[in-house]
Amino acid sequence: MEVALKTDSRKVKPGDTFIAIPNVVRDGHDYIEQAIKNGAIKIIAEHGKYSVETIIVESTREYLKEYLYKNYYPLIKDMKLIGLTGTNGKTTTCLMIYQILKMLGQKVAYMGTVGFYYGDVKKPMVNTTPDVDVLYNMLLEAKDHGVEYFVMEVSSHALDMERIYGLEFDEVAFTNLTQDHLDYHKTLENYANAKQKLFKKTRNNKVAVINGDDLHYQHFVLDNNNNIIISANEGDLLIEKITFSHLGTSFKFNYQGNEYKTSLNMVGRYNVYNYLIALLLVHCLGFKIEDILQLNEELKAPAGRMELIKYGTNSIFVDFAHTPDAVLNVLRSAHEFKAGKIITIIGCGGDRDPLKRPIMGKIAVENSDYVIFTSDNPRSEDPLKILDDITASLTNDNYVVEVDRVKAIRQGIDLLKGNDVLMILGKGHEDYQITKEGKHHFSDQEEVAKYLAIKSGK
Repeated sequence: MEVALKTDSRKVKPGDTFIAIPNVVRDGHDYIEQAIKNGAIKIIAEHGKYSVETIIVESTREYLKEYLYKNYYPLIKDMKLIGLTGTNGKTTTCLMIYQILKMLGQKVAYMGTVGFYYGDVKKPMVNTTPDVDVLYNMLLEAKDHGVEYFVMEVSSHALDMERIYGLEFDEVAFTNLTQDHLDYHKTLENYANAKQKLFKKTRNNKVAVINGDDLHYQHFVLDNNNNIIISANEGDLLIEKITFSHLGTSFKFNYQGNEYKTSLNMVGRYNVYNYLIALLLVHCLGFKIEDILQLNEELKAPAGRMELIKYGTNSIFVDFAHTPDAVLNVLRSAHEFKAGKIITIIGCGGDRDPLKRPIMGKIAVENSDYVIFTSDNPRSEDPLKILDDITASLTNDNYVVEVDRVKAIRQGIDLLKGNDVLMILGKGHEDYQITKEGKHHFSDQEEVAKYLAIKSGK
């Protein structure tokens, strides 16, 4: 089953109804004639006269939201909806939940930054949380294939724009809140308030798992939810001891009077929090903690999330970290298990919050032995201008600038001497680079593999 109203004229088939949605980039009203040409027999618009049946409404966006909620939410409301928000960690935590439920034999779907997954299906995503009609189509598709649990990343943009309109969540979680997307939200308070909206979209007395060691956690502790706080200091689940290596992490925690000891094939203190959020959310669905812990050996971090590439006695990590907090977290993690130097390759995306650029530059040089600043996705901006923004206020001398990301990666590898750690940050799972010329294939992992093959003579 799919939503009967079409918002994309290219997807209109004979007999369809097209609804014209005005967006920031383009206005659906400009594509009405194309929709009619493709076979639309009805148009829903905010203005105009057309050759087929036309309904004029004050707001097509509001009409669409109400239409979807009235006609399709009843069809999917018995699926368990699990929603996660936060600046960092959403993808990793959601995919942990997805993997755990699959290994427990459950029919589960995931939707977020890296795709839309269920069964053997894997589809790419344009946005972390898509427009409301696309989201409802995905929910209906999952329902049609017998999915019982739907876990999704919920972005601040989606919450602010009501892309999850009408949905009520059985479980929600908060990972952390740091500076990001202020080009859109303007202030950190607005950003936090947008994310808080998820915690108001729960069914009565439903589970809300919260990272209690984040400075903003109280913002997400609401009276109508069953709040479970994770903390190393004071909370419902207490983290007692963490031991690090470059191959994984071991830790102990106490929950409801029981002590547990386990390990992950992942690095980073933040991944302990990500995992415990996932564990509690799955546990509160009715699964035993002991059964979940037994699955840890098979649990994998998403591609590009502290993804390890071994190079002799050196460790190369590819990570998606592209916010000040994420960069600080991954570099602090590297310090916890390093045996040699930390060399970092990093840039900042173009057409995105410029205020974070000098902050990320400062974090990189202060938490690395050596830094190579390079291009990320410059988009429409001049990459050299972005690099100037990053380095303008730096007083350290432990860095160089290399605009060519391939050369930067090769230079970073050449600097490894033994027991060193190379952190390649910013792009993670992305297999493309966006420049003024457009979008082209680019993968940090592939570039590392190519150069290691050259160095080994293969």
